[in-house]
Amino acid sequence: MGRTKYSPEVKERAVRLVHEAKASHGSEWAAITSIATKIGCNAETLRNWVRLAEREQSPQADSAASEQQRIRELEREVRELRQANEILRKASAYFALAELDRRPR
Repeated sequence: MGRTKYSPEVKERAVRLVHEAKASHGSEWAAITSIATKIGCNAETLRNWVRLAEREQSPQADSAASEQQRIRELEREVRELRQANEILRKASAYFALAELDRRPR
């Protein structure tokens, strides 16, 4: 079974119709199934278009994603700095012992 390509205009119109029909259908899924049969696409496909449109319109989604990315970067940096501090602490202890061994008694 081949995939049917829908133009961006058809997708936008279908998503808009779902938003307009939500109130009269009682639920978003009822509106989606109704509109999907009218435009000749699968209801799940239309639901995906609706979710994608919501993500694209939500500035919080971009903000949250970039914030999560920033948190991951900072956590990685903290791990690296802790490892570096541990290495420096051990090196300092090693050289302090070596210095004590060199001093005349």
